[in-house]
Amino acid sequence: MNQLNQRAFIDSGIQLPSNLADQVGAEYAAAVTADHRKNHGLYLTPPAVARFMGALIGDHGETIKILDPAAGAGILLCAAVEALVSSGRPRQIAITAYEVDPALASKLQTILAALEHWAAEQEVQLTFNVHVSDFILANADRLEQLGGLFTAKTEDSYDVVISNPPYFKLSKADPRAQAALSVVHGQPNIYGLFMAIGATLLKPGGDFVFITPRSFASGPYFRAFRERFFAVIRPDLMHVFGSRRDAFSRDEVLQENVILHGLREDNWTTGKVHISTSAGVADLESRETRTVAMTEVLDLTSKDRVLRMPATQTDENIMRLVDAWPGSLQAYKWKISTGPVVPFRAREVQSMEGGPEYLPLLWMNHVHPMRVTWPISRRKPEYIHNTSTSQRILVPNANYVLLRRFSAKEEKRRLVAAPYLARDFDCSMVGIENHLNYIHKPGGSLTEDEALGIAALLNSSLLDTWFRAVNGNTQVSATEIRSMPLPALDVIVRIGQQAQTLNDLDGIDTLVAKEVRVRG
Repeated sequence: MNQLNQRAFIDSGIQLPSNLADQVGAEYAAAVTADHRKNHGLYLTPPAVARFMGALIGDHGETIKILDPAAGAGILLCAAVEALVSSGRPRQIAITAYEVDPALASKLQTILAALEHWAAEQEVQLTFNVHVSDFILANADRLEQLGGLFTAKTEDSYDVVISNPPYFKLSKADPRAQAALSVVHGQPNIYGLFMAIGATLLKPGGDFVFITPRSFASGPYFRAFRERFFAVIRPDLMHVFGSRRDAFSRDEVLQENVILHGLREDNWTTGKVHISTSAGVADLESRETRTVAMTEVLDLTSKDRVLRMPATQTDENIMRLVDAWPGSLQAYKWKISTGPVVPFRAREVQSMEGGPEYLPLLWMNHVHPMRVTWPISRRKPEYIHNTSTSQRILVPNANYVLLRRFSAKEEKRRLVAAPYLARDFDCSMVGIENHLNYIHKPGGSLTEDEALGIAALLNSSLLDTWFRAVNGNTQVSATEIRSMPLPALDVIVRIGQQAQTLNDLDGIDTLVAKEVRVRG
């Protein structure tokens, strides 16, 4: 469909503007290179998802203003208008759309013209304005206003902000990242900037409807963002996709996605939130929906403001069980630290071969559920030279729990932990590489039972479920493990005493469930 015109569309069998937008978007994505799609974060919203999102928009009276800050081919705008028209609500709709890709923006213009014609046939007056510019840079002043990120500014605000923003990391030097220093940390993902600015552009009571990765909901990189964002956006509904592949399957995206619907309510304090789940797009219509107290998923008194997403009632029950545990690393005077050996900074002391003056160097691939396997004769150096220089990046040979900092996106368990027992290694010190976290007792050592018990808990499906509800990343940060509740110390020790004889995760699950008294 190279030469689109609205009359040809109306006369065709496509019928709905959202179908046209989907077809044009798919054809455009197929015509450009993979690098172009990646650089623009071009991941097309499936029609079923777009219509689900459009249906979330509330009643804003006879006249409504809608913004899509990353409009693409316009499918979300079309779906939003179709939902509004079918409900018989507004008589006038004003659309503002941003699209940074000039070629795609040209197609967007044509699609919105077709949408305008379709709306007119439904006796709805629709106007639109397409900005062929970078939404973040065009609205960067929103991130710099006196009084903080979310200072109100009513003359150019909207009733609805709806978007499937691009997602890719920005370099720290990128002008968009520089404009957002108040809300991001490290290398920000661009989608968070779209969310932040989009929230500032909403009128009180306005609808915020976004589909994004889950990573904004937890972790230190988005902490400042969450503090400001949730000061003005009250979550109303979260839809969690069970499959990492399905939401954007045709774009081969492997990402954990969530649809967030919120309302602009400055300084809100309480409420309820709806949580719906589906395996993917195909079963979106048969989704399960629950309503929970806001306090179950978002603690406004916490500086972290983690948004938790228990996908099922079972997940919710497990979350409550774990939340009620009395202990924590801090309570038991344990700590979690990141492995001090940074490979590129310690090249001169790493070795492929051992010797009298060499010590074990442990990497992620040495750590498996409930066991450390070393050496394994792989390509990475598995030894570190014990010198006066390397002493500062070595740790004493004591009992630890080693925990992978990253998991493969489709790995069965997010948490992969192993007890490191000093008696298994004939050395005075050991090197722990930077992609591992380790739990330790400062100034001493965990007991073997403690190390085994902690590792068993971390490998259990119980804590894996809890962790997935609070963390949508494949990264396992020390911050999140510090905040993780733990059962009473005697329970941990009992688990450790029995875990020595177990060599499979099913056995670990049975043991942990028995000791923490999980009811079936």
